Amino acid sequence: MLLFSHLRTGVSAGKSAVFCFHWTWKRFLHVGTRVTMSPVRVQVEPDSKCLFDRPVTVKVEGLSPHQPVALRATLTGDKGDVFASVARYQADERGLIDLSQSASLGGDYTGVQPMGFLWALKPLKPLRRLMKRDMATPFTVHITVHGQAAGSVESTTPPLASCLHERSFLGEGVKRIPVREGRIRGTVFLPRGDGPFPGVIDLGGTAGGLLEHRGCLLANHGFVTMVLAYFGFEDLPQNMDEFHLEYFEEALHFFQALPQVRENSIGVLGLSKGADLALSMASFLSGISAVVNVSGCYANFQCQLHYKGTTLPALKCYPEKIKVDQASGLLNFSEAYDDPRDPGCQAVVPIERASARFLFVAGEDDKVWNASLYASEAAKRLISHGKERPEVLIFPGTGHIIEPPYFPHCHSSFHKVINAPVLWGGQAESHAFAQEEAWRRIRQFFLDNLGAAGCRQSKL
Repeated sequence: MLLFSHLRTGVSAGKSAVFCFHWTWKRFLHVGTRVTMSPVRVQVEPDSKCLFDRPVTVKVEGLSPHQPVALRATLTGDKGDVFASVARYQADERGLIDLSQSASLGGDYTGVQPMGFLWALKPLKPLRRLMKRDMATPFTVHITVHGQAAGSVESTTPPLASCLHERSFLGEGVKRIPVREGRIRGTVFLPRGDGPFPGVIDLGGTAGGLLEHRGCLLANHGFVTMVLAYFGFEDLPQNMDEFHLEYFEEALHFFQALPQVRENSIGVLGLSKGADLALSMASFLSGISAVVNVSGCYANFQCQLHYKGTTLPALKCYPEKIKVDQASGLLNFSEAYDDPRDPGCQAVVPIERASARFLFVAGEDDKVWNASLYASEAAKRLISHGKERPEVLIFPGTGHIIEPPYFPHCHSSFHKVINAPVLWGGQAESHAFAQEEAWRRIRQFFLDNLGAAGCRQSKL
């Protein structure tokens, strides 16, 4: 029988934690003839508010010894789409569940998965991808604990306890500055503290528009970032008909001139289409010291790329080779493109011209193309031309959309440019591990090759 509930702020191990608890008649302590009720509560440590790429620990206390419960998490995206996960747990002899030590016995994730409640989130409506549009507001995760019959995951019972957990993107002291300079459209994020800082230009993929979440999170780690739109945004071309590298050169010069960006300390981070554009920038433009290619090809694809009178053709795609799943209608592009290893392929980016150092990140279960093969072949090309061996990270069970850590695995989603549902690939647990490890390695790669922040005061 549920009596009442309210929000309480407590202190755990010297750090704040926010938790909600519900008094129940299910568990009580006898002290002589006096009955003392024990609350069930769920809490997030070390704090109920943190940056999105930071790990936390979820604990449930006050349960009966070995009590079975279902732990649910729900999150509503900026466009109103709801994502949810549920897993089955059993309390220990103390009535405690600690996600950093307790194993899920079933549901959307199994085993000891401290952050499974987040990366295992699934859209309630199919083919939705969780994307953050407003950097100024956090995502709020609603965590609830439900009683259940042994062996059951689903339950319609009222929650025994609940908690709100906020995960933000714009860290304290980080500044977001829209850029509308000449033809350039994008957003600059300035880290907190003194500069100058190493700089990173962030290029998204074929979704187009301006997706700021990755660049915003990276700025929290001491990098000036510029998220650069290049189609499908404001007055930029709305489609990928052709690209001109002069636009990216103009953006690079603007970025180099910022007083907060340390001289000769600029990198480029690209995902999918943005990844091969990052390679082209390093190959044809000067002033780029480090490049991270995530789920990309080492050939130019989708459309022609022009620069100063020369043209890099696009890797050819054959529509008749696109596989269509008859049950779901998902498009699988993994065998639809020309092989860039063909000696006659003219779309390969001449990365041997670049002076930058490279990191290639790819998943073995990428259903857009063979990204792991492309990463290995790009490394071979650089080495064969006497260049320094690049770093190559290939993750098993990992699909195409490799996001910052704890973003839900996106196996498939509706692609607005293609106007059809697309299969991205990957298995949730393996993909989650890859996102966490890739994010750590990407940050370390940029630190190793661009350096840490200097000590001159930011002036913008």
